Amino acid sequence: MVQKYQSPVRVYKYPFELVMAAYEKRFPTCPQIPVFLGSEVLRESRSPDGAVHVVERSCTLRVDAPRLLRKVAGVEHVVFLQKNVLNWRERTLHIEAHNETFASRVLVNENCSYTVHPENEDWTCFEQSASLDIRSFFGFESALEKIAMKQYTANVKRGKEVIEHYLQELIAQGTSHLPRWTPAPVREQDTHRQPGPQEPSSLEGAVIGSSPCLALEGVSTDGDKLDADYIERYLGHLTPMQESCLIQLRHWLQETHKGKIPKDQHILRFLRARDFHLDKAREMLCQSLSWRKQHQVDLLLQTWKPPVLLEEFYAGGWHYQDIDGRPLYILRLGQMDTKGLMKAVGEEALLQHVLSVNEEGQKRCEGNTRQFGRPISSWTCLLDLEGLSMRHLWQPGVKALLRMIEVVEDNYPETLGRLLIVRAPRVFPVLWTLISPFISENTRRKFLIYSGSDYQGPGGLVDYLDRDVIPDFLGGDSVVALEILEGESVITWDFDILRGDMVFSLYHAKQMPKLGPWEPGPRTSGQLIDKGWVLGTDYSRMEEPLVCREGESIQGSHVTRWPGVYLLQWQVHSPLGSVACSLPGVDDVLTALHSPGPKCKLLYYCEVLASEDFRGSMSSLESGTSGFSQLSAATSSSSSGQSHRSSLVSR
Repeated sequence: MVQKYQSPVRVYKYPFELVMAAYEKRFPTCPQIPVFLGSEVLRESRSPDGAVHVVERSCTLRVDAPRLLRKVAGVEHVVFLQKNVLNWRERTLHIEAHNETFASRVLVNENCSYTVHPENEDWTCFEQSASLDIRSFFGFESALEKIAMKQYTANVKRGKEVIEHYLQELIAQGTSHLPRWTPAPVREQDTHRQPGPQEPSSLEGAVIGSSPCLALEGVSTDGDKLDADYIERYLGHLTPMQESCLIQLRHWLQETHKGKIPKDQHILRFLRARDFHLDKAREMLCQSLSWRKQHQVDLLLQTWKPPVLLEEFYAGGWHYQDIDGRPLYILRLGQMDTKGLMKAVGEEALLQHVLSVNEEGQKRCEGNTRQFGRPISSWTCLLDLEGLSMRHLWQPGVKALLRMIEVVEDNYPETLGRLLIVRAPRVFPVLWTLISPFISENTRRKFLIYSGSDYQGPGGLVDYLDRDVIPDFLGGDSVVALEILEGESVITWDFDILRGDMVFSLYHAKQMPKLGPWEPGPRTSGQLIDKGWVLGTDYSRMEEPLVCREGESIQGSHVTRWPGVYLLQWQVHSPLGSVACSLPGVDDVLTALHSPGPKCKLLYYCEVLASEDFRGSMSSLESGTSGFSQLSAATSSSSSGQSHRSSLVSR
């Protein structure tokens, strides 16, 4: 089997003439490439005007292979023949190389080209392709193939570093610019003489016109080539062989696929799903493209409108992103009546909805890549299984679930970066036994399963989600935003602390809060509003933080002075006194997040009353008993005092 390699376009941000000067410094020896033992010029010729310079070299490379293989082959080094055609007029260098040693058993062909960048004439582009065909090699064909490709790709990376090294060396020596080639004055007698077939001037047309190097397409701006900087910026770090697989599969699609060419991120997912095995990835991608065309999946986000019942009762949605910048999707499967939904809307509608979620996930990944300035190719799913029971294991429902998993696995590989399964009940192992055989090993490795309250504290959700992103039903901060249109209104609240200790605060803001933008690195606070907001300028504290203990029932009210947005916030109480100081900046919040704490739960009710309706509600507000719960009758007297004082301070 012939192994092929194709590099992306690598860009040197230096003029062609300077890059050529750096390239020549690689010869006759190059200490920066240890396997390159040396070179010897065999033939050299120039055109009369000096525009074309042809050099043929013999290059000796050390065999970096196991001793047994070297002993069987009987050689310690191999010889390659290299032919360089440098055209100063066109500012191009084409390189052909092939092996002379073992040429009857092994064929290695390499083509390289240096050209001027199509958008910046002061930059230089480099491309490289190679093929390896091992016909026979003393029974070591497979071992030789692996060793050869490994060494070749290692030297590819090293080659760019060497050119950069010599460029910096030239600049350090004071050579930062070299003049471009200009034709020498033509003598009068030369204008009447035609070159013979063997004269050097005919060499330019013969060599360049017939050179296999010209099979390498020139770098263009129409998207037919991949730039190495683009790969690093939008696709992430890839090894040379992974880059080569991506370029080859992309080129194959451009030549054979009728219709829209998938985006590079999409192609790369299929390569990763098949461990960069080119043929397997090609087969998987082709089947998926046919499926997408048959079901018009490319138009799904524009055409799909979920049924009303599905919109109302499907307990899932997108929710900001995780700490790595991946889009976050939350699904409360245990809270869904899957049997009722399936009977009401049908299996196909549920499948279409799942597909729309995956399409939206890919779209959000692209948006986050642009927003955060680094490659984001997958999303995170937070799956809450509280409430999951045997009723969810209804046979037609499980069958439909398996079908959805199969469709997603076949057509959206490597889109799931992490699956956080929380509050897994005892029935979960039964469901897992049913579905796990249909999930690939690569996907299963991304699952993190927490039972009970194990998701709290170190090693839990706080390792993957910012505190302000964790939903309140999983112990995150709970905030109620009330928009007050009139200055004279009354906000009333009534809540019971069912579990754990909490801190209650009231704030006023001029505008509706939104989650601050994700930034690389650890977050130092539970950020619930814009990071640039300043206490006392953009928002104000209306009530002092109130520590509420488990079992207490709290009632209170606040007379508003200005229109705007009022924020009622409940936070998990920490022993650290400063944890609930303010919304945007709490010095010790990070410490608190990494300290295991009890799960908190509350039941609350709040209402906005017009000022003229307030007096009629005072008796119930100050009665000392919750208006909707009798769970904390034992603490009603102390709660009444706190509520009463809160009302007095507010007024």
